[in-house]
Amino acid sequence: MTTPVLTPEERRRIETASWFSALSPALRHDILGRTIIRRYPDGIQIGTRGAPATEWLAVAQGAVRISSVSVTGKQITLTYVEPGTWFGDISLLDGLPHTHDATTQGPTTLLIVRKHDFMDLLARHPELSEALLRLNCGRLRRMFASFEDLNTRPLSARLAKQVMHLARNHGIAQGQETRIGLQLAQEDLAQLVGASRQRVNQELKGFEREGAVRVEPTRLVVLSREKLRAIAER
Repeated sequence: MTTPVLTPEERRRIETASWFSALSPALRHDILGRTIIRRYPDGIQIGTRGAPATEWLAVAQGAVRISSVSVTGKQITLTYVEPGTWFGDISLLDGLPHTHDATTQGPTTLLIVRKHDFMDLLARHPELSEALLRLNCGRLRRMFASFEDLNTRPLSARLAKQVMHLARNHGIAQGQETRIGLQLAQEDLAQLVGASRQRVNQELKGFEREGAVRVEPTRLVVLSREKLRAIAER
């Protein structure tokens, strides 16, 4: 069986991502030398809440849906991990089980560093500990910003901001339009912005009337980032 290798575009997404590109050349080389490349179809669960952590991962193509289960047994979408992003380090560092489920969203290519290699990288490269601290500080800042938006910004602004984020990280340019590459139900969008599906549907219809987006079955197409930005800043 042929060993998978990254395509030029997948490698570009990893190497140009802001966190990874800021590492020293020696550390980047060593990390990539420890990776296993795996390609998954849509809907494969690669991580389970409560399971022990065994891998550090990065998305090179596609996305990973991070979710939790409500008290009623409903799967709740928390975020989508975009290409160029590394994740799974928290449970490796603190030794505790995974806190959420992780499932591929569309065809997805992952870089995987096994736990023993991750620990060896930490021992060999003191730089990595500081870099991971910066990575997790960024996650914490984004989480606080989301909580603040939830309590201070109207739903239309939160939704416009979320659609812009999805277009930036998962968008496929088609002329003047940007098609979000994820298959998103309005329920998924509602969970991301902390609202009901009905209210999100109403807001999206308003976005359509303003010429900011076009809503298609399980897809969103951004027609004007400028109009979306204006809504997000209201």
